[in-house]
Amino acid sequence: MKTLIVYAHPEPKSLNSSLKDLAVSTLETAGHEVRVSDLYAMNWKAVVDAADYGPDASRPLKVALDSGRAFDAGTLTPDVLAEQEKLLWADTIIFQFPLWWYTMPAILKGWVDRVFTYHFAYGVGEHSDTKYGERFGEGTLAGRRALLSVTAGGPESHYAARGINGPIDDLLFPIHHGILYYPGIEVLPPFVLYGTDRMTSVEYPDVAKAWEQRLLTLESTEPIAFRPQNFGDYEIPSLHLKEGREPAGRTGFGLHVRG
Repeated sequence: MKTLIVYAHPEPKSLNSSLKDLAVSTLETAGHEVRVSDLYAMNWKAVVDAADYGPDASRPLKVALDSGRAFDAGTLTPDVLAEQEKLLWADTIIFQFPLWWYTMPAILKGWVDRVFTYHFAYGVGEHSDTKYGERFGEGTLAGRRALLSVTAGGPESHYAARGINGPIDDLLFPIHHGILYYPGIEVLPPFVLYGTDRMTSVEYPDVAKAWEQRLLTLESTEPIAFRPQNFGDYEIPSLHLKEGREPAGRTGFGLHVRG
């Protein structure tokens, strides 16, 4: 298995850094190839601008179209091209980050904004009476798996179904479904650690053991059963879920998960 770890935390001595290092050692010991994109160490540029697209940038700037034209021409900046190559190389992508203000750190969102360009991560495939492009289960990155490894400062009860922060599955849905599943990546259930602001060194061995177990079962873990777009569950072109496809009483984000 070839694994890319995209890591986003500014402190080398953080819990997130320890989890990243443990993932590298565990997977390599098990015989897997691992690459790491340490975004802070790379001084990753987090903002999209015309410089990303060189001679293919238009005036006024049109981010989607310009990024696709630069991708097609091979004129994206070297840092973006390198990350796209890593994604194509990988079988599995692990995203290691803290949950900040209910989402990923800005530097990681900037990685997505710049690397997931038009004609690479989206804007691919045919549009017809039966297909609406290749996305949500199809696309350039189909055949790969991804896992979010997330640390949250608050206790687990705050992220439960009736918790004040909202269910963790809902908070992660925009990443799971909107960023990862959109270009075809199968998404594994996340590895979430709660109460990490108060975690002590005494607790870490149990955390490490649980993380190692998840890492060693990546290939056998069933992905979240998101509904593919073009295989009968959705009306096209409205992309509304067909009536009666959901279990009784299910609403919201859960509509887009089978079973």
